[in-house]
Amino acid sequence: MPGIVVHPGEDFESAYRKFKRQVDRNLIVVEVRKRRFYEPPSERRKKEKIATRKKILRKLWMLRRYESRL
Repeated sequence: MPGIVVHPGEDFESAYRKFKRQVDRNLIVVEVRKRRFYEPPSERRKKEKIATRKKILRKLWMLRRYESRL
């Protein structure tokens, strides 16, 4: 869990900014949104399969785009 040390004389705004930066770095908000509802293993596999397909198609598109410039 993220935590910050507030030094004497430090205002709330700067402490809040530090805390938000630390939360963003640790991807806590993303993890909470992902775990908000139960996702069955079949749905998880389906999403992974779709993501893999998108990744392959994106690489193929970039490769074809690069080759067309040669």
